[in-house]
Amino acid sequence: MRSVRRRRRLSMTSLIDVIFLLLLFFMLSSTFTRFAEVEFASAHSGGVASSERPVFLSLAADALRVNGSEAALDALSEALAAYRSGDGPLAVLIAAGTDVTAQRLTDLLVALRAIPGVSVTVLET
Repeated sequence: MRSVRRRRRLSMTSLIDVIFLLLLFFMLSSTFTRFAEVEFASAHSGGVASSERPVFLSLAADALRVNGSEAALDALSEALAAYRSGDGPLAVLIAAGTDVTAQRLTDLLVALRAIPGVSVTVLET
């Protein structure tokens, strides 16, 4: 007569412990720092009027206009230099279209950040 062996049920406790330890290790070893920060001001009412007219940047998904004329993102410094009239900061207003991605807006803000003496304000849609 043959003896019938019963299978033992596998215990899942040790597997759950290992998964928990791995999760804890990866959470504690990862970093949650910001790689870069882009500073800008959002437009609001009640601002102080300045004597110098601001430069208006219109950003679309495939185009960039500086006061109505086409400009390239890599030649933005030269395009803004034509509107600079003094030593004070050059006020730049940015109006982003509805089709503009956050990455495209961030690329523009990073390009403007590299230009000294520029005060950037992003207009809300």
